[in-house]
Amino acid sequence: MSRQEIPATQAVRMLRQSGAKFLPHFYTYEDQGGTRVASLALAVDEHAVIKTLVFQTDMKQPFLVLMHGDLEASSKQLARTLGVRQVTACDVASAQRITGYTVGGISPFGTRSRLPVLAEQTIFALPRIWINGGKRGFLVEIDPAIMKPLLDIVEVDVGIGKG
Repeated sequence: MSRQEIPATQAVRMLRQSGAKFLPHFYTYEDQGGTRVASLALAVDEHAVIKTLVFQTDMKQPFLVLMHGDLEASSKQLARTLGVRQVTACDVASAQRITGYTVGGISPFGTRSRLPVLAEQTIFALPRIWINGGKRGFLVEIDPAIMKPLLDIVEVDVGIGKG
């Protein structure tokens, strides 16, 4: 495979401006393939492939959740953690409007407006993670500790097994 040029996404711009070190990785995106396809293509554990989920509270306040690829985020636990009655996943159109990214290519870096970011606490125990770089089929490999100061992350315990 020939070396692909790193796309000039908002995520890449933000990472470069902050001086964050990252490695680009490309794979063939599949609709509805999710982190499983990325982990197989890159030969990495799906647990280390981090998905960026877009949720909103019952008051329509959007926020991001960073979750291991092999887990789901419990909306009940998120609501309890945030002290709200209910949280729901945003629909495709809302997620794209809120983040400025296409679903399947949503990165927590460089979103249209700064959003609260909650991250599963166990992500930070990993030495390296693979997270979306702002385009379908493009992940960046980074040290998860880099994300904390860049995104002002709140660590949470809301991951549950896929059911």
